[in-house]
Amino acid sequence: MNVSQSLIATLGMEMVEIGEGRVIMTMPVDERTHQPFGFLHGGASVALAETAASVGTAALIDTEKEACFGLEINANHIKAKKEGTVTAIATVAHRGRTTMVWEIRIEDEQQQLICLSRCTVAVVAKK
Repeated sequence: MNVSQSLIATLGMEMVEIGEGRVIMTMPVDERTHQPFGFLHGGASVALAETAASVGTAALIDTEKEACFGLEINANHIKAKKEGTVTAIATVAHRGRTTMVWEIRIEDEQQQLICLSRCTVAVVAKK
């Protein structure tokens, strides 16, 4: 996976763990991920959540024969954050042949809930 010129690199996301049905990623809360008033941008949280779900799906499929794409995502932004790091913990809730549904908790350094998201990822055959 080449992430050097992707949204992952731009927002400073880092992979911590990729396992069977579980992904942990971190992202800084800084000028790259702030909204205009200096708080974590909800869109940055959603980008982190979808990235974790997509990485998790890719780990569960045969990427030689299949690709995966975010199909739907929702997010509840629970708590504001100005600085530091957030951690996404994504777990697969449904592992189907053509779709996977992921639950993603984004927490701060004290394990306080910042954002709760659910993402559906489509699995399609490569042509």
